[in-house]
Amino acid sequence: MKNTLFILSLLFPSLLVAQADAIMKLLQKKLPDGTVIETRETGRHFAGEYTVYLEQPIDHNNPATGTFQQRIFLSHYDRKAPTLIVTEGYGARPRDYELADILRSNQIIVEYRFNAKSTPEKIDWKYMTNDQAMEDLHQVRKIFGKIYKKSWVSTGISKGGTTALIYKSKYPDDVDVAVSYVGPLPVAREDLRIDELILDKLKEQPCAASLDKVQRFALSNDEIFVPMIDSLAKADQITFDRVTTAQALEYAVLELTFSFLQLGYSCDEVPTEMHVDTVFNYIKNAVGFDFYSEETIAGLEPAFYQFMTENGYYSFIHEPFEGLLDDLESYDNSIFAPRGVNLEFDKDYLQRVRNYLHTEGDKIIYIQGGNDPWAACRFVPPTERDAVYIEKDGANHRLRIKSLDQNQKEEIYEALGRWLKVKIYPLAED
Repeated sequence: MKNTLFILSLLFPSLLVAQADAIMKLLQKKLPDGTVIETRETGRHFAGEYTVYLEQPIDHNNPATGTFQQRIFLSHYDRKAPTLIVTEGYGARPRDYELADILRSNQIIVEYRFNAKSTPEKIDWKYMTNDQAMEDLHQVRKIFGKIYKKSWVSTGISKGGTTALIYKSKYPDDVDVAVSYVGPLPVAREDLRIDELILDKLKEQPCAASLDKVQRFALSNDEIFVPMIDSLAKADQITFDRVTTAQALEYAVLELTFSFLQLGYSCDEVPTEMHVDTVFNYIKNAVGFDFYSEETIAGLEPAFYQFMTENGYYSFIHEPFEGLLDDLESYDNSIFAPRGVNLEFDKDYLQRVRNYLHTEGDKIIYIQGGNDPWAACRFVPPTERDAVYIEKDGANHRLRIKSLDQNQKEEIYEALGRWLKVKIYPLAED
């Protein structure tokens, strides 16, 4: 027996290499001409990992408009296994998603159009729409479906979670199951329900008064804090253009309570004594003044274009500080969207998605954190839908299945096993 195990241990790397070579040849055969395939280092349970640049139309309704290369991260396990398609909402990077472990699946991460490396030479913003992005995903599904013919599961986090729900509503037969993590469905460009949730949840926080003091202290000492941001910008070699450093201070201060709840910061870290360096560093670490730099804004323009035109977002709770605010012209996020383009909001787009989820949204798992401000925009499926809704009290935007209570995990495992008819591999306990 020991000799057999020893021989298998020697053969296993060779088997993985052979399998990786086989899938590379299959990719080269099945993917369209012009597709670029690069190998990456392999990890976890995967036999081969690749970066794929797939040619997509800028306008799926008029291919003559031109194309762009959409970046995809493929992690191959087994053609007989399920395939997890990750519907990113922004730029993407290679990483392991817990559902790939739970399902022991292949994994395909699709970078959202016009983000990071998936960008044409010149962006025409009218093609940065959910419908165009869903056509991108549908093309990926059709092309890779020639290789992976078993069950498909879509998943996404945050804006990617919203994308997973939109994709399911647009192409319900593309995937067998959709899993949306903390994916909001706002009802307006500035959904005031988010403000209401923040105010309600802050009442439960023992440090609410200290947070308010931090905000007021920073705004009352802007003549000290703004030069500190200027020095930070010089040291970090970042620039402030459309947002001045004075405006960045006010944005960061107004953003503080949102970030505190969204990211689950501890009250123990909130300053109780108001000192310049202490308060400055707390806001810098909790929100980040560099978020308002031109470099960061440029990278987030595609997302903010969609927030302002289709997806909706939030405004800032500014009323309690009006006497201390003198640099911001408005209290929404439109300044972070591309300049000089139409930002008319389509209030009906996500309503159509909600209607689908209400009447036909079966085999969908929704995961929400109770303290996450985005939970104000959650969708709770009606009881007649064959869907699972999980909300963990006190949890934030970082909530994942591994962080759920055991009974909540079991509910998800049971639904996945029942819907997909596959073996489930429960996550190891921390």
